[in-house]
Amino acid sequence: MSHHPDLERPSRWVERFATLLPSRSHVLDLACGGGRHSRLFAARGAVVIAVDRDAQAIERLREQPTVTAVCADLENGPWPFPATRFDAIVVTNYLHRPLFPVLCDSLLPGGLLVYETFMLGNERFGKPSNPDFLLRPGELLVHCAGLSVLAFEQGEIDDVKPAMIQRICAIRSDTPALRIP
Repeated sequence: MSHHPDLERPSRWVERFATLLPSRSHVLDLACGGGRHSRLFAARGAVVIAVDRDAQAIERLREQPTVTAVCADLENGPWPFPATRFDAIVVTNYLHRPLFPVLCDSLLPGGLLVYETFMLGNERFGKPSNPDFLLRPGELLVHCAGLSVLAFEQGEIDDVKPAMIQRICAIRSDTPALRIP
């Protein structure tokens, strides 16, 4: 696989909402891969837990003093953080639907979920092309129904390369979410 230099830079969507977090926030970077978002949040003063099942990918994060790298299989093992609540959870380019309730429950009140991944139609552009790993239209809104949605987008982008994506930033509030018709 050729490594496009821009694939190492943070998602513009994640960068946009990273600014909402005060420094010393506790951030979970889920399925973090090489850790581009862990580094972004650490540079902003956050304390980050970066989790991925690829031990080699997260090894590069060990020199980051405010990042704790955790190797865990999120799909076949137990949830690694049962007693922990986070100020923010970031997920990009990863989809395992059974985790959504756990992610929502793992946010502190006022905590942010920043999620961006591929949706149906992406098969035209390459991988992932398996519908099991592609969101259906509006699906993130369904999974985040208990949160207050700050922003939601879906459709074709041509950022680093063309793709069909869906992305959301939602906040856990203890007041009922505003329903905008």
